[in-house]
Amino acid sequence: MKELKLTTVQEFDREDLEAGKAKKRLFIGLVAAAGTAVTLFLVLVLVLPIIGLRNIHPWAPYIFSVLVGSLILLVVWATVGLVLSILFGRSLLLFSRMRGLTIKLFLPLMILVGKLLGIPKDRIRSSFVKVNNDLVGRTDKRFKPGELLLLMPHCLQNSRCKMRLTYSIHNCKRCGKCPIDSLIGLSERYGIHLAIATGGTIARRIVVQRRPRMILAVACERDLASGIQDTYPLPVFGVLNFRPHGPCLDTNVPLDVLEQAIRRFMDPRWYPENRPVDLDKMRLVKGGGQSGREKKTTRAG
Repeated sequence: MKELKLTTVQEFDREDLEAGKAKKRLFIGLVAAAGTAVTLFLVLVLVLPIIGLRNIHPWAPYIFSVLVGSLILLVVWATVGLVLSILFGRSLLLFSRMRGLTIKLFLPLMILVGKLLGIPKDRIRSSFVKVNNDLVGRTDKRFKPGELLLLMPHCLQNSRCKMRLTYSIHNCKRCGKCPIDSLIGLSERYGIHLAIATGGTIARRIVVQRRPRMILAVACERDLASGIQDTYPLPVFGVLNFRPHGPCLDTNVPLDVLEQAIRRFMDPRWYPENRPVDLDKMRLVKGGGQSGREKKTTRAG
């Protein structure tokens, strides 16, 4: 087995924290590098065999040139389109499907190029998540609470807690010792289903059961990147968790960022402050279950 280069737990945790600081420009640079490398490779593939192909058929070099030339144009188009789309902050003409291309083609290429350049995978994944969020955030669609899903990792739960929350978040005692209490409050306030997953398989099962139209997910770089890939074309907005104790142990979540994401994608008519008030409940709260006239009648009797 290959030995880890990191020598201490502290150094391991430091590398983990540094991964979340990756900027979008890292992804842009790697996209450009990968696109250039693939283009140069295709040019070599195009030029070298042309002389030999003439011996097969007079038209063979031209057919081969058209095929490889089309691939070159596709790679250049995809690379330039994605870079410009990220830089300008909006989907340009003919580049509306950049997110799918980014997920299916460029992320594996980025990790391969990053490995050759000595860039940690988690830094690339962090940059990828930010680019994905930018692309997802350009949609004009707004969703009802029932169409959204809050998907959380189990490492948010207090490591000393004995309650099992994977299949029912309502098992939580809401003691306040971990972020789950606040997350339940957030889900109740906005009426969004909240679920906790222990891994990719459980997460996919939850998605199949709930069938949301959009997912707001909290996780580390690796789980977010793989989750975004697994659920495509379903849009996923990823929020990186805080890891003050290292990976997968008593992690935390930026609730303000998560709430901003909820309000960004939810139909404003379903905001808590815009929902119609239940008059019957108001009467119960104000009158303790009876109106003032009913109370007087009771006393007189």
